[in-house]
Amino acid sequence: MPTALQLAAGDPQLVERVRLCRKLLNRRALAGAAASAVPVPGLDFAVDAALLSSLLPEINSQFGLTPEQLSRLPAHKRSEVQKAVSVVGSLVIGRLVTRDLVLRLAKTIGVRMSGKQAAKYVPFAGQAVAALMGYAALRYLGEEHLKDCVRVVKDAQLTLPPPAPVLSLVERLR
Repeated sequence: MPTALQLAAGDPQLVERVRLCRKLLNRRALAGAAASAVPVPGLDFAVDAALLSSLLPEINSQFGLTPEQLSRLPAHKRSEVQKAVSVVGSLVIGRLVTRDLVLRLAKTIGVRMSGKQAAKYVPFAGQAVAALMGYAALRYLGEEHLKDCVRVVKDAQLTLPPPAPVLSLVERLR
């Protein structure tokens, strides 16, 4: 299965956008991994859900796929985007990312998450395994979303918006 970077090959703007989003994704996955290592029941899931509910709209905005950005497109272009989104089968492109939507996404990696929950209560090694699994789960969901965004942009032949400034988690909390 190709990566988002491989799907974007041939379009320098798209490649650059994927790289920017991957940096953002790596930072968020590291924060999720840190939360996964803490042996407090439910903390990691709450942090993962919060990270995803802010990460996915930021990725959408980098590709011009937020509801606001799509509403500014001409009707025929919106229709092309809707067709591309339905072909890709994404739940979060062009939609407001809600808690329920994040929970549906989390179900796609549910088995990994249950293993992570069990592992975190084994001292030291278990916490490291839980952190690694948390990192991998967020990376997986983020990479899949990146691939969906690239496919939609290419299929609908969208022009990318100017890169939006990427806010760090600390900046967002201020």
